[in-house]
Amino acid sequence: MSPAPAGPSRPVPAVLALVLRGEEVMLVRRANPPDQGLWGFPGGRMEVGESHLDAALRELHEETGIHADAPRLVTVLDFIEHDAEGRLAHHFAMIAVLCRWQSGEGEAADDALETRWFGAAELAEVGPAASAQVLTLARLAREMSAA
Repeated sequence: MSPAPAGPSRPVPAVLALVLRGEEVMLVRRANPPDQGLWGFPGGRMEVGESHLDAALRELHEETGIHADAPRLVTVLDFIEHDAEGRLAHHFAMIAVLCRWQSGEGEAADDALETRWFGAAELAEVGPAASAQVLTLARLAREMSAA
């Protein structure tokens, strides 16, 4: 019998906190893989017994110090990455949650190298320095918050 392949044995549930303040969206530059060094939404793994809505608020606060409320499900994305040999390196089921900003400017903590509020024009210029789907998720968050 051949050994089990390296990598995760099942998808990992994780959350992304999509927070708008007016027309700006909060992003963090990730300190750890996956997407280390790229701009993305605050987030991380869910804890056992924690709802996706609570996890989004917790991760947002841990990474940025921002307080938010009224979390709502936006969408779920698969993040699947393979190593150089083609083996599965990461598989996250990323649950995107829209959170209503209450307070805080955003200070890098936990898994964030830095935080920043991005306007629509600035966000469009981030390009390859952003994680996949950042622009799409920001658009969905704006549409949902306007509804």
